[in-house]
Amino acid sequence: MTHSCDDTPTDAPLAGKTALVTGGARRLGAVIARAMHAAGAQIVLHYRSSADAAQALADQLNSVRAGSVALACADLLIPEAIPKLAETAHAAFGRLDILVNNASTFYPTPIGRIDEQAWNDLIGTNLKAPLFLAQALSGALRINSGLILNLVDIHGMRPLRHHAVYSVAKAGLIMVTKSLARDLGPQVRVNAIAPGPVMWPEAGVDAALRRRIIERTALKRGGSPEDIARAALFFACDAPFVTGQILAVDGGRSVGW
Repeated sequence: MTHSCDDTPTDAPLAGKTALVTGGARRLGAVIARAMHAAGAQIVLHYRSSADAAQALADQLNSVRAGSVALACADLLIPEAIPKLAETAHAAFGRLDILVNNASTFYPTPIGRIDEQAWNDLIGTNLKAPLFLAQALSGALRINSGLILNLVDIHGMRPLRHHAVYSVAKAGLIMVTKSLARDLGPQVRVNAIAPGPVMWPEAGVDAALRRRIIERTALKRGGSPEDIARAALFFACDAPFVTGQILAVDGGRSVGW
């Protein structure tokens, strides 16, 4: 079997490969997209509403390597948008080697205030869309002995208070990761990264809470989005015999709970 990074220069281990990064315009998705691009990959940058940020990132990366980044807009909550995104992503460079399911929504759903809209949104973006996108792209990924990389959460293994629906969705995505690893092997590897305190939500986490969370890690410090990007590159470039695994990148938060 030919793996994703065999027979390529060490300074560009993903040269000739194409990666689709969902939710790639901002935050963690953008950091992962930058890292894979720096490793030589062509990037299909998916976004929903962050058109300006997506275009700015694409322009920047294309200035480094012309024609190496394509944009794809899609609302992953719309069922018919997923096969269209899969088709667009494959057509952009004529192949697909890596699917990074990063797009996510996150907000509290306290018991007594959970409604259908929150359920459909959180389950749809964090669980349903990654599964259906992986299914839509499974044929293309099989051709190239590809990789599916799901961004889960340590709270998919231990629930976050007042975030029942989000925690359920990420727990489901962990099982999707393991199930797809069995169903898509031997051609496609499927793994997941479970971040800990590496990038705080844009609202709702004050300084005192951040300190308490960090104090509960074994390393007693926060991480960075680059820690997640390095883990993504590990799976893409250095782990040809690894599939069905969930890597917690959390400073030991999950063992020092």
